[in-house]
Amino acid sequence: MALLAERTAAARADAEMSAASLVRHTMIQTHRLLLRWARNPVTLLETLIIPCLLLIMLETVIGGQIRKFTGGSALYGSVPMVTLVGALSGAVAGGVLLGRERDAGLLARFWVLPVHRASGLASRILAEGCRIFAGTLAIILVGYLLGFRFHQGVLATLVFLLIPVLFGLAFATVVTAVAVFTAKATLVEAITILTSLMMFFSTGFVPLAAYPQWIQPIVRNQPMSVAVDAMKALALEGPLARPLTLTLLWSLAAITLFAIPATIGYRRASRR
Repeated sequence: MALLAERTAAARADAEMSAASLVRHTMIQTHRLLLRWARNPVTLLETLIIPCLLLIMLETVIGGQIRKFTGGSALYGSVPMVTLVGALSGAVAGGVLLGRERDAGLLARFWVLPVHRASGLASRILAEGCRIFAGTLAIILVGYLLGFRFHQGVLATLVFLLIPVLFGLAFATVVTAVAVFTAKATLVEAITILTSLMMFFSTGFVPLAAYPQWIQPIVRNQPMSVAVDAMKALALEGPLARPLTLTLLWSLAAITLFAIPATIGYRRASRR
């Protein structure tokens, strides 16, 4: 009987670690996270409502001035910038919730349950991608009502939609690495200051020529500016190769540098 029990336990463990279990458990936990975020007023506020209000405010307050300065619509800079800001803000909110789940012992409870070990982190990545994509569509809808249009065809539109997802997942990797290694939620929330600086000193906020010459190289090459320039080229016109290449390099570099610390930290936080 003891031998039969051991074989049954081993077979169950093998089944829990299979690829099918990984997919099934990842989908279940992704559904849990999306429901939790949808029912969390702060996450909903930072992901959907504030970015849409920010876009309306930018178009109302400075849209006319930028139109006089450049001769073109400010929406082709502000819509891409706000989609990126929404992706970053949602990643910070997700990092705060992750820290609270760790402190409440929820991650440790999942660790002792018969679920695939990789499904916890994989579900967060998938849920982040879904959240960012939904937020991007909502912001583009508001932009469309204000006058934003796509002029470069279907393929360019699809690439436009994927850039905030890649950019947000890279930033979410950084936030996850910070959230699982620090017990202070304020440190994660402090990253909001960094995202605010990236927004105000980007080519999506005002044209590059409006900044002092000494800071223009920083503004032109920082991650949000190159992503905004690539999205603007995909929606309207302009050089595409350089900003798109730099966007891919910035995003892949962040994922490469912080993926392993995030994985190690998540595993450590789950075993507390």
